[in-house]
Amino acid sequence: MNIRSLTRGDGVVIGAAVLLFIASFLDFYSATGLDLPSVWDTDVYRLALPTIFLLGFIAAGLLIAARFQPETRKPAGLPLAAWGTVLAVAAAWSSLWSLITSPSGADLGAGCIIAFLATLALAGVAVAGAKIPALAGGLVPEPKPVAPAPYGAHPQPGTGYGYPGAGAQQGQPYGSTPQPVPPYGGTPNPSPSPAAGPGPQDAAAAPAADFTPFWFAVPVARPLFPEDGAPTPIAELAPGTWYLAVDQRGPATLIAQTQDGRRGVLNDTSGIQRG
Repeated sequence: MNIRSLTRGDGVVIGAAVLLFIASFLDFYSATGLDLPSVWDTDVYRLALPTIFLLGFIAAGLLIAARFQPETRKPAGLPLAAWGTVLAVAAAWSSLWSLITSPSGADLGAGCIIAFLATLALAGVAVAGAKIPALAGGLVPEPKPVAPAPYGAHPQPGTGYGYPGAGAQQGQPYGSTPQPVPPYGGTPNPSPSPAAGPGPQDAAAAPAADFTPFWFAVPVARPLFPEDGAPTPIAELAPGTWYLAVDQRGPATLIAQTQDGRRGVLNDTSGIQRG
């Protein structure tokens, strides 16, 4: 679970759920001379609690849980986000009817009004949150890359696992061939003679010799598939975290390693930030 996978729209969903929880303890309706209870008193409100509040809580939970689950996980054929959207719209519709069909002689209470506003925000973000740029951005700002330390300087503390550090090649676009660097005091390996043809072992080792591991970050969450070609993802790469590319398969496919040491195939390398 990576909190950097959450967007500003998810923050609105969490806020709406908290507001809905507070509204459940307030008077749903009010009347002069009467002390009406909250919706948790099911003897008075038999439908408001399950159709507005419980549906809203479940919808918010499904929308947030969808951020941490693979897209291939679809209960009853639908992803979690679709289930959350349906329940959020249903909760907003029920809350609207509670405003329109208030009992005669009773006024709208604070719980009824706040619940409508919370479910309306919940349904709005669930339906159109991904289409609004202000809500589609990350909830937690991505850390700014730190400039590499000069030769002989000690690394700055607090970089944590996954940061490329001074050894990474900054600003090199993905797909370019990195130049090999000889060790300090050594000389570059001489190129093989054209007259000597590559043997079977040289041909097999050529792709690995041309690839240099590097650190990278993805712009959006992307699945990491097993190396054996299985369709079920083994992990999800989250924005704002640096991962290590250990090998390359084809011009646009990488073998990536996660923080816990798992390796898998990243099929979509478009827009990645190379460390």
